Amino acid sequence: MNILKFHRNIKIRLVESFLSSTIGGMIFPFMAIYLSHHFGAKTAGLLLLVNVFIGIVINFFGGYFSDQFGRKKVIVFAETLRFFAFFTMMLSNSPWFFSPLLTFFTMTANSICWGLAGPATQAMLIDVSKPEERKTMYSIMYWANNLSIALGGVIGGFLFKNYLFELLLALSAAALLTWVLITFFIEESYATEKMVGKAVREHARGMLNGYKEVFLDRMFILFVLAGLLVLSMEFQLTNYIGIRLANEMGEQHLFGWTFGGIEMLGFLRTENTILVVLMALVATKIVERFKDRHTVIVSCMVFVAGYAVISFSNNIWLLFFAMLAATVAEVLRVPVQQNYMAELPPEHARSSYMAVSGLTFNLAMLICSITVTLSSFLSSMATTIFISSMGVIGILLFYRILPALDQRVHGDEAEVSLKSASHN
Repeated sequence: MNILKFHRNIKIRLVESFLSSTIGGMIFPFMAIYLSHHFGAKTAGLLLLVNVFIGIVINFFGGYFSDQFGRKKVIVFAETLRFFAFFTMMLSNSPWFFSPLLTFFTMTANSICWGLAGPATQAMLIDVSKPEERKTMYSIMYWANNLSIALGGVIGGFLFKNYLFELLLALSAAALLTWVLITFFIEESYATEKMVGKAVREHARGMLNGYKEVFLDRMFILFVLAGLLVLSMEFQLTNYIGIRLANEMGEQHLFGWTFGGIEMLGFLRTENTILVVLMALVATKIVERFKDRHTVIVSCMVFVAGYAVISFSNNIWLLFFAMLAATVAEVLRVPVQQNYMAELPPEHARSSYMAVSGLTFNLAMLICSITVTLSSFLSSMATTIFISSMGVIGILLFYRILPALDQRVHGDEAEVSLKSASHN
């Protein structure tokens, strides 16, 4: 699939997302250090937790508003607010004015923007993409996202401490460019005026009914839950697994290098990033040879097995091999899983469905937090069994629902083809 044949909205989204993510990756991964330095570790943790919960709540509003008023209106509003937030953040860390508290409030505003724009953006991508090109689209976005995070993290590591104002200036410029692209060049993909002029009470009722429909869609909820349980294993790498390696892995020697568990965690993350960047663009070609549900189930099995090994072993070569297997499985699974996700929501509620799906990240982090707490009471083997059981339950859920999901998707496709043929 030629990327130039994608809808204009998709191409613009690819460009602005890569630019924004790269610059954002130079700043936001280090903001916990910033807050800790100025407010103390305990207060910083609470502030970050507040941001997470605000993002979760606003995520539901973003999904509802997008389905009621159209995708572009919500995204433009969010990007306008984001630009002013980043501009204020820049001024708050400038040579002329300094305010860590105002910086935190702008971070909160950014969380609100992500919650508003996230579901609308995901729904818009589904609106304007064809079913046969979605795997390629998601593969390219997955590749670009990982590359931007890697570039941003490396550059930010060198520049954040001494050049924060300059980084925030670049982030503000990127936000302004994003606003221009979305306001003047992106097309509305779902224009509707369902609830314009309605009272707040009617909007509240409509929102509750809309999400009631989502949560009553049993197949969708089970699909999201299965993906959450499998994804939570990957998130353990920078949580429980990182702590375990730091505490349990003794001094290692490899090719004249001497390192410990913390450095080993860095090696595994680097391996994962490099493999994703190298493989993501060819993943679609590979998975096209197999049935989608077989790809998801087998890749999940390999993925879970790989992270189970990483969560317990201290052997260097076994860790490297397990990460290789897990990353290959991840690269093959992600575009197929996202393609399934794109097929599930009905057109009138796509953003609401994407809002619920978007909770996966936050819930996976919650599972990781619980795991870290449990690990203080359990042995390494018992903790590995707990982590692995999450992944195995996810695999069993996928195994149970994917045949019915294939029937639902292909049945819908057959109905569309039949209608099209009757019109012709």
